Amino acid sequence: MLRVCLLFVLALVPLAATASETFSGRVRVVDADTWDVGGVRVRLHGIDAPELDQTCRYADGTEWRCGVWATQRVRVAYEGHKARCRPVDQDRYGRIVANCAVQGVDAAQVLVGKGLAFAYRKYSLAYVSHEWEARRRKAGLHAGEAQEPWLYRSAGADGAPGGTCRIKGNISSGGERIYHVPGQKHYARTKISPGKGERWFCSAAEARSAGWRAALQ
Repeated sequence: MLRVCLLFVLALVPLAATASETFSGRVRVVDADTWDVGGVRVRLHGIDAPELDQTCRYADGTEWRCGVWATQRVRVAYEGHKARCRPVDQDRYGRIVANCAVQGVDAAQVLVGKGLAFAYRKYSLAYVSHEWEARRRKAGLHAGEAQEPWLYRSAGADGAPGGTCRIKGNISSGGERIYHVPGQKHYARTKISPGKGERWFCSAAEARSAGWRAALQ
């Protein structure tokens, strides 16, 4: 019994060390707020950046792919650089949630300050003032209309977003992009998962121009 307990305690030691010790490595940008640092998958703490499939609107109403844009900007700024990270937690996807600095500067603070990400108030208030300043300057995402990523994900999981954007852009098991309008046979049971690239549209024309075809019934 004593041997079993000793083995259990020893098994916990690496986990405790991981939670308290910093680590470093070269950055590979997965998306704006998710990096691989020296081979460790990291979710930057206290911020939330647009999903890769998320779109935003400029002040004139023009839609643009802000999720892809944010990732590209972060990749240009940080890809291949050395980051030092301090673990804070581990999320449900197994990623290490951490504060990371590049050349001694907090990367999350830079991203929020440049309008590439939002302060994730649910988990930290550290970057709220930086977001306010970015909004004041209309920097990056704040130049027009940008939905907070957590609301965007929630809309995809729980139902349609507010307003008139009720058309469901679904991706079939075969990879075909099909849109469903209210009243069609399969509309009610069709679920939208933004993480899979599915999305909502405001008009059939918008869906077609994005590469979706109409459902047959």
